[in-house]
Amino acid sequence: MTSTLDNVARPSGAPVKVQLLAYVDRLGGDLPGIARLLTGDGPLAAFGAAHLLPFFVPFDGPDAGFDPIDHASVDPRLGSWADVRALADAGVELTADLIVNHVSSQSTEFTDWLARGAASAWDGMFLTYDRVFPAGAREADITAFYRPRVGLPFTPYQHADGTRRLVWTTFLPTQVDLDVRHPKALAYLEAILRTFAVNGIRTVRLDAVGYAIKTPGTDSFLTPHTLEWVSEITALARSLGLQVLVEVHAHYSQQQAIAPLVDYVYDFAIPALLLHAFGTGDVSRLVRWFEIRPANAITVLDTHDGIGVIDAGPSGERAGLIDHAEMAAIFARAAEATGGQSTEASRRPAWTTVPHQINSTFPAVLGPERYLIARAFQLFSPGVPQLYYAGLLGSANDMERYRRTGEGREVNRHAYDTTELAAALGSPLVRTQLELVQLRSNHPAFDGQFALTTRGGAVLELAWTNGPHRAALTVDLDPVAPSYRVDVT
Repeated sequence: MTSTLDNVARPSGAPVKVQLLAYVDRLGGDLPGIARLLTGDGPLAAFGAAHLLPFFVPFDGPDAGFDPIDHASVDPRLGSWADVRALADAGVELTADLIVNHVSSQSTEFTDWLARGAASAWDGMFLTYDRVFPAGAREADITAFYRPRVGLPFTPYQHADGTRRLVWTTFLPTQVDLDVRHPKALAYLEAILRTFAVNGIRTVRLDAVGYAIKTPGTDSFLTPHTLEWVSEITALARSLGLQVLVEVHAHYSQQQAIAPLVDYVYDFAIPALLLHAFGTGDVSRLVRWFEIRPANAITVLDTHDGIGVIDAGPSGERAGLIDHAEMAAIFARAAEATGGQSTEASRRPAWTTVPHQINSTFPAVLGPERYLIARAFQLFSPGVPQLYYAGLLGSANDMERYRRTGEGREVNRHAYDTTELAAALGSPLVRTQLELVQLRSNHPAFDGQFALTTRGGAVLELAWTNGPHRAALTVDLDPVAPSYRVDVT
């Protein structure tokens, strides 16, 4: 069987620049350090783009920067907007996070609202219980909401006059939700977008947007009302010259629904399907996914949030690309490979029976041989490849960091010092990946047509052809003796 797609890797018509995903402090130390890695003759100059995880004030809060106190300012410990602009001017296409669902409870806006109530300039910006349930709610209404944490999505806060309010806190009690439909919240988000645009950010990632709209009578995750709001915020971002990437961990049909509304979505299904194939030798699910996946995809293996599995699984009455038992088997194999570390660090959300992601590095789950096969598969797949720094550097699970912080995702967020980084960059594992990045970035075949062909058993060929130029990857995902081969002309 052969599946062919035309120019699926280039929804905008521009050449693909392979992206690096990294925390500024944990890879380069600060913004000038990141610039030294990515520009000139830096060791990571093969990457033409970078998604810099939150570098705002503070970058090291309880949720590793995803709980900004000041979302429009660069944390001075990392540098300044001038450093960001310099990186963009050096030719690195930059992505930054617009954290649309919430802000820190220590933000100026929220503390002013607590102090002044209705007299605050930010009154209306924060989502309170009565905004969603003006006539109250039944138990079933409240427990229907999907939340990636155990417990209910509210936290009581007290105004200076003693008035108590229930504020929506989807993630942590210190991450207070915005009423994204209110003019005050929209003005807040627009100001951040304008700051991004004038400082060299090319793409904005809408973080946790699936939770942004609360709709009574539903689970309030990526509903039609959410899609409507995504269209609105996307139009605003595009009017400022920004591209939009949406981060949604959800059933593949929901990815298909949101993909036409934005510039990019993530392909979170490939990692889970690769893990399934490595464990079973069954490549049919990968082949099926390549027939229906969105063309405007950013491909990943692991990310700063771990290895997604829920994205390939079932949801309610909707069948997945893999079933529940196959999801559970992926977690079991990861636990065996990591000596139980992934089980210890992975968290099960409320109302579910398995975690929605594996908290582990990809190299730890697969081992170096299978990991390089997975990386080659990713880099030959249609879409924009994005490599997370911990996976790229072959990081082991940082169990000390996890146990010290109590946050399972920290196993996959190692902070590299100069000596560790130099050693990792010199390893064969990293050098081979960078050679593949160079190939994907520079070979003219990748400007042409893509075909995925089954060769029998667990063997697949991913081939790109552009006139006389051809680049092909043959992978055998056999559970016992996997292999890969690259051929270029």
